[in-house]
Amino acid sequence: MALKVNLVSAEAEIWSGEASLVVAKTVEGEMGIMSGHEPVLAILAKGEVRITELDGSKVLANAQDGFLSMEGDELTIVAGNAALIA
Repeated sequence: MALKVNLVSAEAEIWSGEASLVVAKTVEGEMGIMSGHEPVLAILAKGEVRITELDGSKVLANAQDGFLSMEGDELTIVAGNAALIA
């Protein structure tokens, strides 16, 4: 089963799609999230969000000043500042 991911900043949606794994830096340390993960709410730390799409390709973004929320198989990352890394 795929993990539905939404990465948004204060200004716009940065990335949305399905993934097999998302790794984000939180104030507690790096957190890896896959489909079936227990519900969680965490505060983002300044750092990289690494998204592994279902085909294995990687999406990288910088994010800070926000939170991530996992409920069911949907992960939402809301950041005050976020941008894809080219």
